[in-house]
Amino acid sequence: MGSRRSQTGLTAFRACLLVAVLTLSGPLVLSSARAETACAPDRIDLRGAFGAAQFTVELADTPEERATGLMHRESMPVSAGMLFVYEAPTRAMFWMKNTLIPLDMIFVDAAGRVTSVHSDAIPHDETPIDGGSGVFAVLEINGGMARKMGIAPGAEMRHPAFPSETAVWPCASP
Repeated sequence: MGSRRSQTGLTAFRACLLVAVLTLSGPLVLSSARAETACAPDRIDLRGAFGAAQFTVELADTPEERATGLMHRESMPVSAGMLFVYEAPTRAMFWMKNTLIPLDMIFVDAAGRVTSVHSDAIPHDETPIDGGSGVFAVLEINGGMARKMGIAPGAEMRHPAFPSETAVWPCASP
């Protein structure tokens, strides 16, 4: 039999192990209760047939930030991404010039609805990736993640950038 101290140590070890596994396993899959929390500018929430997920994001909402995007980055945490937000819906065209990591591009309309997904964009490829017209935001995440999670057109995104009066999944009031 172990002492109370060793049992406490074992419990703490298990808690740390659980945190490590959750951190390394990818985007946080949310329960419905957690999915109803208020929005944050550095986080997006997604929901759809796959369930719900959350990514920590950097915001690119100026022309300069959108032009640079994720260029020259050697890695990106699994549960992270970059959210490109436009002033108004537009035809969004991307390429992978100077981008070192494969990316998935999730194109979203002004209501927060995913309209298309481009998976596994090839690093350094200068072939245009056309997200179509009416794009208000684009979420870039690690390549293959959208397919692995089941993120597809029709999924819904929540973020303060989407006007609450027109969003399909508006931010909760504080």
